[in-house]
Amino acid sequence: MIDWDELIESAESAARNAYAVYSDFKVGAAILTVEGKIFTGCNIENSSYGLTVCAERVAVFKAVSEGFRDFKALTVYSEAIPPARPCGACLQALSEFGSDIEILCGNSKGEKDRFNLRKLLPEGFTFKK
Repeated sequence: MIDWDELIESAESAARNAYAVYSDFKVGAAILTVEGKIFTGCNIENSSYGLTVCAERVAVFKAVSEGFRDFKALTVYSEAIPPARPCGACLQALSEFGSDIEILCGNSKGEKDRFNLRKLLPEGFTFKK
């Protein structure tokens, strides 16, 4: 069972650490491993925009760097109305670790949208030798 409230609160807390000095668009993310561990991330902008990293990928990369590769759920928090969804790059990064990840996007107004990764990225890129 997924505690969506805990997960979205973790993402909201992470958004407070966002380094969004250019866009002022702060995003937080929290990813839940199958083992029940939560990793968070925030967006980190750079004056060379191509080097900016989204909150979702920061959370995934933190989890992977700690040895976790199986995920159940991801939450994304921002002030956007309606709630912002993960970008294509983040969806592709998530798909590397499975297509059944549940995603909940929320905002400060209490709005929430929930999706399955497969719905948001039905035919992601897969490398096959």
